[in-house]
Amino acid sequence: MISKRNFLLTLAALVLVPGVSRAQSSQTLSRAELHKMIAAAHSPEQYHELASYFRWRQEVLQEEAHAELIEWDRRSQIAWSIAEKYPRPVDSSRNRYEYFRYEEQQMSQKAAYYERLSEIAAR
Repeated sequence: MISKRNFLLTLAALVLVPGVSRAQSSQTLSRAELHKMIAAAHSPEQYHELASYFRWRQEVLQEEAHAELIEWDRRSQIAWSIAEKYPRPVDSSRNRYEYFRYEEQQMSQKAAYYERLSEIAAR
């Protein structure tokens, strides 16, 4: 089992690897910067950059979902009292897992959309 600390260190190392594309190296885009990029995108390269960004976000969310799935499994193995309060820790892990999976699907759809736009603009 991978600890949360090791997971975060691995994720940080992946983000800081030199030689990645501009979209992957500037992962700290604010919402406003992302909206500006979307509004300014008209060329295949710009659409490809957006698609790369959303694919990166999808991968990050997939890793977070996997880590939360492991935590969900760990918490579900703990015996609980009948008088426990809601939300139980296992419920919180399940909810976070489902949230990450939903967001991952959203990023996948956005990436596919910009990949199609890139192909269309390249013609």
